[in-house]
Amino acid sequence: MIEDELLKWKFKRGSQDALRRIYEKYLDYLLTLAMALSNDAGTAQDLVHDAFVSFAQSASSFKLRGNLKAYLAICVINRARDQIRSRQRNNVGLSQSRLAVTDSNNPEELVMCSEEAQLINKAVAQLPQDQREAIVLHLKGDMKFREIAKLQGVSVNTILGRYRYGLRKLRSILNGEVEK
Repeated sequence: MIEDELLKWKFKRGSQDALRRIYEKYLDYLLTLAMALSNDAGTAQDLVHDAFVSFAQSASSFKLRGNLKAYLAICVINRARDQIRSRQRNNVGLSQSRLAVTDSNNPEELVMCSEEAQLINKAVAQLPQDQREAIVLHLKGDMKFREIAKLQGVSVNTILGRYRYGLRKLRSILNGEVEK
């Protein structure tokens, strides 16, 4: 927390080192979040890149009193929402997006591309946007239900309901396809 406050202060004053440290510190977290929301590795990278470019351009007008990690997560989430809306306008559903495939030796990428992960990603992509966000933000984004409620502008009980209904729908979609 103290490091983030110092990074925000330095970033506000134009420090490229502070921007680089923020990027390095939160890149993996934001990519994981973007991947869970977009179900596509390339799209996830684009979302995070766009969010950081916008963030970097905001240095002179940057005013944040809250949590830097949550702020960056919200930036990525908003980018993902915009992209989903754009796809819906173009009649391309999220469930039709391609799944990430990699030949990398990176263990995290291999896990994401395993058969079970692909089934789960496909199932999550079928959830309504509000339920998908509640589940992804809580499980992948490590956000508390209270934070998600504030982000979405609804009550905590609404988020709990979205989370519960989303999990129920995931179970019915998967219906035994993935063994524990």
